[in-house]
Amino acid sequence: MRPTQWVKNGLLAVAPAAAHSLTHADVLWRTATAFVAFCCMASAIYLINDVRDVEADRLHPTKHLRAIASGELSIRLALTCAAVLVIVAFALPFVLSRCQGLLLILGLYFVISICYSLWLKNLAIIELGVVASGFFLRAYGGAVTSHITVSTWFLVVISFGALFLVVGKRTSEMKKVGVKATRPVLAEYTLEFLRSALTLSATVVVTGYCLWAFDTSSTGLSSTYNDFVPIRLTVVPVVFAVLFIMRSADAGDSAAPEDLLLHNRTVQALALIWVALLAWGVYG
Repeated sequence: MRPTQWVKNGLLAVAPAAAHSLTHADVLWRTATAFVAFCCMASAIYLINDVRDVEADRLHPTKHLRAIASGELSIRLALTCAAVLVIVAFALPFVLSRCQGLLLILGLYFVISICYSLWLKNLAIIELGVVASGFFLRAYGGAVTSHITVSTWFLVVISFGALFLVVGKRTSEMKKVGVKATRPVLAEYTLEFLRSALTLSATVVVTGYCLWAFDTSSTGLSSTYNDFVPIRLTVVPVVFAVLFIMRSADAGDSAAPEDLLLHNRTVQALALIWVALLAWGVYG
């Protein structure tokens, strides 16, 4: 079920937090419900994917320790748990009023993830976008669940930020283990292409975030409701985080987003600075 992966579901809180709404009781309840629903859905998808990849995982230097690959969890029990978790995930939104948006997001996440597990993960380029879509759906799901209007720049930052992290991970994998890794699609890439894609996505992320942070419209971070000085200072940790991840990817040291956030001190420090400045600007 990979509980460490649940940190990704924190993206559900970004839109409500940026909209100055997360402290409202109704929004907090909706966000918490969506968080639990996504934890259940993501856990189900991971179980299904691990069943599908059990043979390949047994050959991987770290994935062989996963419960299914190591034999700690039987395939039959894993699929049963996955089915129960999917049912719970789709049932939870019904505790909310006007839950159609969250149901749609969960449905899209489920369909896209299953298609990825079955065949999309073997299609070069497409697989990058599919993995990135999981981050986007979480972030946009937070806005949809609480019926919050978000900035176009927010969507740009989330989309290309997700792509940036995925490409960074693929670049690191290529540097570490090459095309002989248990991820066959790596054979379709070259280091030069991945570096170019990383630079492209990083450029859009930084540009989009600057435009969002300096946007004075009602959906921009520098709206009249917020203190624009700390808001605009959030650009600094974002830029440094992008540069750090690019360096790590090029050195072959990059990791999954949840691992970076949970274990890398530099990323943790930059994330805390960003959160502190954003909270000061929005709620201070």
